[in-house]
Amino acid sequence: MGKTRRITLTTRSFEKAGDATAFFTAMLNRYNIGDCVSAEDATDLCALLRRHDQFEEKAGTGIAGFEVNTPPEDVPQFSRRCFWVIRSDDTKIDFSIGHCLKPRPYD
Repeated sequence: MGKTRRITLTTRSFEKAGDATAFFTAMLNRYNIGDCVSAEDATDLCALLRRHDQFEEKAGTGIAGFEVNTPPEDVPQFSRRCFWVIRSDDTKIDFSIGHCLKPRPYD
């Protein structure tokens, strides 16, 4: 059995990576396609996104909010929905919960 990985964000901590996955997946499933994420959930999503190895690219000009929508067509369809960053210049880019929770060298 593998080592349990604690996930610590600026907003909350999870004893196991699986707990973080379950938390953010439940959040994703609370919204309908096209819904904007609440300010409270956006705070947690910002903290999660900071773990992404391409955070600067994802944040772009700044993060104005988040929405739930379908994944881009050029991405393997693991799910029928994902989070999208809404940037301050009104452009949007998707991101994966799983990618943000991957082990990092300093975890």
